[in-house]
Amino acid sequence: MKITFLGATGTVTGSKYLITSGSKRVLVDCGLFQGLKQLRLKNWARLPIDPASIDAVVLTHAHIDHTGYLPLLVKNGFNGRVYCSSATRDLCEIMLPDSAHLQEEEARYANKRGFSKHNPALPLYTQEDAARAVALLTPVELEETVEVVPGVTIKLSPAGHILGASLVLLKDSETSILFSGDLGRMNDPLMLPPTPVAEADYLVVESTYGDRLHDQSTPDERLAEIINRTARRRGVLLVPVFAVGRAQELLYYIHKLKKQGLIPDIPVYLNSPMAVDATDIFMRHAGEHKLNATECREIMQTARMVNSVEESQALNEINHPVIILAASGMASGGRVVHHIKAFGPDPRNTILFAGYQAAGTRGAAMINGATSVKIHGGYVPINAEVEFISSFSAHADYNEILHWLDNFSAPPKRTFITHGEPIAADALRLRIEERFAWNVTVPEYLESVDL
Repeated sequence: MKITFLGATGTVTGSKYLITSGSKRVLVDCGLFQGLKQLRLKNWARLPIDPASIDAVVLTHAHIDHTGYLPLLVKNGFNGRVYCSSATRDLCEIMLPDSAHLQEEEARYANKRGFSKHNPALPLYTQEDAARAVALLTPVELEETVEVVPGVTIKLSPAGHILGASLVLLKDSETSILFSGDLGRMNDPLMLPPTPVAEADYLVVESTYGDRLHDQSTPDERLAEIINRTARRRGVLLVPVFAVGRAQELLYYIHKLKKQGLIPDIPVYLNSPMAVDATDIFMRHAGEHKLNATECREIMQTARMVNSVEESQALNEINHPVIILAASGMASGGRVVHHIKAFGPDPRNTILFAGYQAAGTRGAAMINGATSVKIHGGYVPINAEVEFISSFSAHADYNEILHWLDNFSAPPKRTFITHGEPIAADALRLRIEERFAWNVTVPEYLESVDL
């Protein structure tokens, strides 16, 4: 068995791991690079391997940095099965077409306004490509061993993080390797904790927060303070959200704070058709998270669902206190970008980030104090208050990762640290070496290792 790292090295995005066993090739995750331009350009570059030579794909979860390259893989020749959990399949059925739609819309907008360097600007892939990718999705039951190609099996186990997120244990006749995907929190308000694992020959573990600890308090108090402060200024609270996971968690907390009378009963808008659909899927998969059907319905009723473009545009004219949740979570695209143009210049307003912001994204720039951000070819002043609540994160911090690793009864032969910025990845490497004395590596992009 051999592993080749095609993404998530030196960055938290672009997850792709090629496993070769004999003549068979299995790709674990198929994500888009996001953030810095030099990373995003990799999405447009030729994949270092022929997509048609890949026999199967296995997805850890539905987030675009783990799945968003799949339509392009299909466009360029892949035609095998894509294995994932049932909830991941349901989420990808809305997320991949949405990703394609956003790219088509951005290309159209660039051509209309003439701010692209390319003439004409083209989408990375189309909704037709996304539909072909969705047709290949093959759900498997959690904790069941499934042969994905002759001689190679997988077993998916809950990883926390978001609905459907899975640990992937991949085996051939001689070797096993465990992929953590994105590892969830031990005490997440919505998701169950990640499944303990006792053994694997090799381990690939994420390191998004490999150098940091989350605030141990719940976000209730900070969120209430920010909402109340903004409302007193007669401002708008704009929250860039990840449509899957973070949107539902924020609605949960806003509903809770309203019910307790700790914030005013101001209107809440969920301006993301995908987040609306994802919340419905969340309801359909009761038993895979901590909320019952009644709680799910109450959360959905907390916000007014915005679907049409006209409704979205009308929100930009609001001049009284409201809360707007809109994708994307790093302000890298989607409807929230138009809202930042509308609300960013006004100091009465607040832009609240509630999740990890990858280097090079507008979100990272704003939480680091940028006074303006580039949107649609021009610069928008950011006079609004900018806030960040780290305790909303759906990723385990380094203590939670170490706690999960404590479950191993024997050390893996080698542990690979991926899905982290360089400082975070190396910090986790050092902590694992010091605590467990394991053989730990931070791999490079395109590095191949014989297992």
